[in-house]
Amino acid sequence: MAPTGGPLLLLDSASLYFRAFFGVPDSLKAPDGTPVNAVRGFLDTIGRLIEDRRPARVVACWDDDWRPAWRVAALPSYKANRLTEDGTEEVAPALTAQVPIIVEALAALGIPRLGAPGFEADDVIGTLVARELARPADQRAGAVEVVTGDRDLFQLVDDAAGVVVLYPMKGIKDLQRVDQAWLRARYGVTSGQGYADMATLRGDPSDGLPGVAGIGEKTAVALLGRYGDLAGVVAAADQVGSGLTPAQRTRLVEAREYLAVAPGVVRVAPDAPVAEVDDAVPATPADPDAVARLAERWNLGSPMAHVVRAMAAAPR
Repeated sequence: MAPTGGPLLLLDSASLYFRAFFGVPDSLKAPDGTPVNAVRGFLDTIGRLIEDRRPARVVACWDDDWRPAWRVAALPSYKANRLTEDGTEEVAPALTAQVPIIVEALAALGIPRLGAPGFEADDVIGTLVARELARPADQRAGAVEVVTGDRDLFQLVDDAAGVVVLYPMKGIKDLQRVDQAWLRARYGVTSGQGYADMATLRGDPSDGLPGVAGIGEKTAVALLGRYGDLAGVVAAADQVGSGLTPAQRTRLVEAREYLAVAPGVVRVAPDAPVAEVDDAVPATPADPDAVARLAERWNLGSPMAHVVRAMAAAPR
């Protein structure tokens, strides 16, 4: 089978519906008064992406576990800042109520929704990228485009393999195409792995990654430029005359336990147990009657119609 002309479009679903929830007015409601701004915004995002990117294949990647136990075991602070008293993720109730509607809408439209027990959507995306790159060259999609508002996925960027990230800067209408040249210009790193190494050193408070005390983004990039990668930076801390300042060496040595586990936490899994599905963009909805019912029940007529039109016009 020859490669398709259109890309494989991988959607970081939670990232996109969170953005829709905060970016679309909550005055958009169902007939019973239930807010549906996240649903409408998410569906309009999918419609616009299929129209603009013209993918041949699409997957809505899902968080089956937003804070996997294996990451927490390695680094207890991981996403601890987002926990409620009962141990669940802190999410606005008005958004939580809309997620099941999104699930129903995706099923009715026939857009595959894939998660994996014990893994985040990032890991689903990483696994699908790895699978795609493992295909024979003549069976791959023309490109892999990851749509996310999560910078963690910048680590997947690979020009040679045709993997890019589309990052919403100011809403879905303003997507930044993140490739290696952009990473170099914005962060000073030359690869997706370089971004992951920099983020590990710098830390990320939003994910509970403490980083190395006293090493910010500029210093992290400078160290990686000098020593090649994170392993090289760690090795330099043990080498007299490596060029590290005494303060840098002390900080790296003090962070040795963190640096031993953090790369495994930051790295997206390439081998999560993700099901194999038909991910071709459907020409017609899987369940037209369900599409009609959902449109009426939740005031989704316009965004549902948008997605249906976009799917019908997608490359085959």
